Amino acid sequence: MGKSTVETFAVLLRDAARRRLGEIAARELAGPRYDKEVIDRAAELALREVLARLWRTGWQPRDVHQVARRRLDRRAVSLVVDAIAGCAAAGEQFAGIGAVVWWAGDRPLLGQWAARHAVAREPALLAVLAVLAALLPLPRLPDLPVAAAAPGVDERMPARIRALLAKAESTSFPEEAEALSAKAQQLMSRYSFEQALLDPPARAGSARRFWLEQPYLGPKSSLVTAVASANRCRAAFYAGLGFVVLVGHEVDLDLVELLSTSLLVQANEAMLAAGTRSRTRSFRHAFLLAYAGRVGERLTAADRAAGEEFPDDRLLPILTRRRQEVDTLFGELFPRTVTRRTTISNGDGWAAGRAAADRARLTVERTAVEGQ
Repeated sequence: MGKSTVETFAVLLRDAARRRLGEIAARELAGPRYDKEVIDRAAELALREVLARLWRTGWQPRDVHQVARRRLDRRAVSLVVDAIAGCAAAGEQFAGIGAVVWWAGDRPLLGQWAARHAVAREPALLAVLAVLAALLPLPRLPDLPVAAAAPGVDERMPARIRALLAKAESTSFPEEAEALSAKAQQLMSRYSFEQALLDPPARAGSARRFWLEQPYLGPKSSLVTAVASANRCRAAFYAGLGFVVLVGHEVDLDLVELLSTSLLVQANEAMLAAGTRSRTRSFRHAFLLAYAGRVGERLTAADRAAGEEFPDDRLLPILTRRRQEVDTLFGELFPRTVTRRTTISNGDGWAAGRAAADRARLTVERTAVEGQ
């Protein structure tokens, strides 16, 4: 079995995936004309090469896993995870997606994967082609800088914040949930202020991707953007891929992720409860946009109040410097962004989402990466 033969079939598999010839190619390659081990090694090579390209173009293992979850069935997702596990470049992100090398290294992965999942030959090759078809078109992403963990972090405050948000998610009373979330924001702000005083001046910001779940990606991105803005971070929405890039300092990014995750749960619960009056897409779209606007106002007010009560006069110039650092990094990562305006077509959904807030402002803005 020559190396060139395996490489030739790897190219053939990638070409078939690009041309969306999965079923035809899988049926042909599963036939008796082709050596099974050659095809299996070619499949593994094709998967490794597409992943290597993604690592070089800004993608991280957890990002590839998120794309796979959204575009592939469960069986194909497991193949993606195994292919990632076989890449040394995946490094420390193995644990986050459950990637473990479980197969014997002296035989191709595909045959062992098919046996483990009780998948016949043709469906196994079809899974490979589906994975390649999903991953090959992915665009280049900017490399995200990641700062080291902040010094002197006390986990007791984040634990208190998580407890408040858990209560907010579990209550059936919207007013109580809002009060608990506002209290969590005040604690988050104070915690962020304390960490800012400990942070050495030379530390710059960092960035990370926050993936959203379908449906209503636009309104959900507005909610995450509102949380980010209230916590001294910037956000850019990749509409075509379904994630928000958060830019800020590590402590603030941790808190934005924590609060955004909770508020997305709360928003969905509130939307479903309000949706007993209307289940139309326009109602729910308007509801979530209004919810995002109201949440942003409440969180900003809570953060401002926490800042006014904070006793250390050193805080203001430090926060000013950190905002400038975040703005500079955001501009470097996203030199071309557009502001998208969304018009609300369902007044009832807007009114329900805003809950007695101003109904006159019927647009919500968010920053998106141009062309995405």
